[in-house]
Amino acid sequence: MIRVALVDDQALVRGGVRSLLAAEDDIEVVGEAGDGEGAAALVRAERPDVVLMDIRMPGVDGLAATRSITADPDLERVRIVILTTFDLDEYVFEALRSGASGFLVKDTEPADLIRAVRTVAAGESLLAPRATRRLIEEYAARSKPADLAPDLGRLTDREREVMGLVAAGLSNGEIAERLYISGATAKTHVSRAMIKLGARDRAQLVVHAYETGLVRPGWTD
Repeated sequence: MIRVALVDDQALVRGGVRSLLAAEDDIEVVGEAGDGEGAAALVRAERPDVVLMDIRMPGVDGLAATRSITADPDLERVRIVILTTFDLDEYVFEALRSGASGFLVKDTEPADLIRAVRTVAAGESLLAPRATRRLIEEYAARSKPADLAPDLGRLTDREREVMGLVAAGLSNGEIAERLYISGATAKTHVSRAMIKLGARDRAQLVVHAYETGLVRPGWTD
């Protein structure tokens, strides 16, 4: 059973999402919160698999809540999906940088929302790769000093190559096909790059790829 927490300052939105998810046999909504402060408390109490997090809320917003949750080593397995009205939102980029697993715009089709919950719960990330990459391209180069970016010298040449392909939105299977290696080997390279750079998941690895200059905006188009 996939355990989900809902965070949105609008009760009507939470109610609609709850009803949608409750109709699925493999998903259970374990709690709701109306702001970031409540979200952090809820997540620590319930340890959900996935948090659907509104980004812009009064008081403590979704960005602050995301940072609080991802900074807690006891919540390492909790995955956060940001809900936003606009796909090009600097708050969303900062949430990805902080460890959110991806984002969805609020007018997403119900089937896509359910698929997203299952995808993230299964350990995948970088939802809507094209939209995510466009967001990262928009903000990464200008929003973080280069001297604070992670050191790619920790990576092998192959790990850097794989990281670049992750930034292009390729899955492990697609990376394996491109490099003529096994899927398990591709997964190992991705995992080692994440560990060496302290990336929480693939989405954060893509942020690092742009911030370090490993890839440049538009190079994968």
